[in-house]
Amino acid sequence: MSASSIPPSGLVRMNPPVFWFSASFILLFGVVVIAMPEQAGAWLLAAQNWAANTVGWYYLLAMTLYLVFVVVTALSGYGKIKLGADHDEPEFSYLSWAGMLFAAGISITLFFFCVSEPLTHMLQPPQGEAGTADAARQAMQILFLHWGLHGWGVFAFVGMALAYFAYRHNLPLALRSALYPLIGKRINGPIGYAVDGFGIIATVFGLGADMGFGVLHLNSGLDFLFGIAHTQWVQVGLITLMMGAAIIVAVSGVDKGVRVMSDINMLLACALLLFVLFAGPTQHLLNTLIQNLGDYLGALPMKSFDLYAYDKPSDWLGGWTVFYWAWWIAWSPFVGLFIARISRGRTIREFVFGVLLIPLGFTLAWMSIFGNSAIDQVLNHGMSALGMSAIDNPSMTLYLLLETYPWSKTVIAVTVFISFVFFVTSADSGTVVLSTLSAKGGNPDEDGPKWLRVFWGAMTALVTSALLFSGSIDALKSAVVLTSLPFSLILLLMMWGLHKAFYLESQKQIAQMHSLAPVSGSRRGGWRQRLSQAVHFPSRDEVYRFLDTTVRPAIEEVSAVFREKGLHVVMHPDPAHDSVSLEIGHGDQHPFVYQVQMRGYFTPSFARGGMGSKQLNNRRYYRAEVHLSEGSQDYDLVGYTKEQIINDILDQYERHMQFLHLVR
Repeated sequence: MSASSIPPSGLVRMNPPVFWFSASFILLFGVVVIAMPEQAGAWLLAAQNWAANTVGWYYLLAMTLYLVFVVVTALSGYGKIKLGADHDEPEFSYLSWAGMLFAAGISITLFFFCVSEPLTHMLQPPQGEAGTADAARQAMQILFLHWGLHGWGVFAFVGMALAYFAYRHNLPLALRSALYPLIGKRINGPIGYAVDGFGIIATVFGLGADMGFGVLHLNSGLDFLFGIAHTQWVQVGLITLMMGAAIIVAVSGVDKGVRVMSDINMLLACALLLFVLFAGPTQHLLNTLIQNLGDYLGALPMKSFDLYAYDKPSDWLGGWTVFYWAWWIAWSPFVGLFIARISRGRTIREFVFGVLLIPLGFTLAWMSIFGNSAIDQVLNHGMSALGMSAIDNPSMTLYLLLETYPWSKTVIAVTVFISFVFFVTSADSGTVVLSTLSAKGGNPDEDGPKWLRVFWGAMTALVTSALLFSGSIDALKSAVVLTSLPFSLILLLMMWGLHKAFYLESQKQIAQMHSLAPVSGSRRGGWRQRLSQAVHFPSRDEVYRFLDTTVRPAIEEVSAVFREKGLHVVMHPDPAHDSVSLEIGHGDQHPFVYQVQMRGYFTPSFARGGMGSKQLNNRRYYRAEVHLSEGSQDYDLVGYTKEQIINDILDQYERHMQFLHLVR
């Protein structure tokens, strides 16, 4: 797939075409909206209505396709493919990995929508009578749809694409890499840079919407506790304060302390959830949680395509489902990059079901417990004011619910603190991701330059402030729907590219099993020497000498003949002298990569205890392993003659040619 198995080099730096394209658009948008807030708000709302009425069907279809694609891929034979080389092992244990996925599922927007959304759906349902038990049940079904599998499906898809091409094929950790099977090296040209640019634009507006909802939520909490005015200028001040804190974290290296605070924050969030569960109607909340889950899973196929086409036309679909699908799409580069970075070495099957199910469990439990607590207050305890707040002032609704619980002031203060930390950590992570998407060079796991983090933090703050001035919640929703539309098309192209890459991988596996003649000739010294070699555990120096005296001459001799045949041959330099590599290009087709790399292992205990060889007193031994572009092939060349190594190279090359024949 990739041009080389050698990792990228050079310092990480700004990618000018991507940066200037995305930054110019965002800056122009921000200036226009701030200069003409009322007109811009009207334009955005009209554009959202157009999008909902014109391409609402497309958003529902696209999101369902993303989800179906990742699930089918995970259940198929492709699910065994590793997000990395074949020999890569996961960097994190299952428990640590699950914990980080769990953290990825928590956002400040959970606090904004967990009470206001279900009450709004109950009192203003898309169909049926409002304010009834049936409307409440439908409201929770819609809430689970908006926060359920579809959203995590698009996150899993983008994360899988980023990790697969970066860690298995050594392409840049960038969105454009997923188009490599479709356009080849042109990903490093205008088409590829435009893909990354649209991804950045969508991410900035998705992050801006998240920050906007978060600021409204925090302003309401401060108003509730301290009487701080709920005004646009106060919100701009909060945006400036918290985005400034996030930028300081992103560039100053105090990230570790914030991570510790974030871990404490997650514990507080879980404690708040349990408090609402056990201080409220516990039995009712547990019953409704299970019933909500069953209703959601039972109606999932139908709701995935429900456009309310036979109902009276309204703007409900555009204001809710279409907005949510656009928002999930806008957030997918941000969350996808995070989960890709923590998942190297996982199989696709592990990755997909981990991403789909681990954060989902907490998210749906949170929504069900808070949502049903609010619905119970409105339906069974006459708190009509709570329902009206969800419609007229949604950012205040959670605090009005918590006011009905014991120790309400303390609980609300803790909620405001949790929200503040989630705001800062999300903004911090967002600026780092945006800097990475607008940079090039370095290794896949390197972040973008610090000055880019400052810039994107400022741009996100500008966009958030502009949208709040131009129409508050409606403007936030409209901007996300519009900017996500072109990126959603790019995701479909990425799906095509990923499918093609998986097909090529399967054909290569078939080619590897293609029957070929074994390496000609026996090893020097006959079978006795072969047996001695089998129980020999070489030292580092022995393998160094073997690479220099046998492997390197064999590869150089083969390279010379390939050059005579007119092929493009590259022998990559190795500063550490612990590997020898050969790359043969075939134009736009996939290159052949053959690398012999020294790898160290702990000497087996049975060998240290019973074979008596001098080197077995050492704890490690070394092998000269063959690597192809997919990673280690798990066999050792030590003991081969130069002629046998040449035959092995030719065997692997013939398999590669068989692969090119199958995919011609």
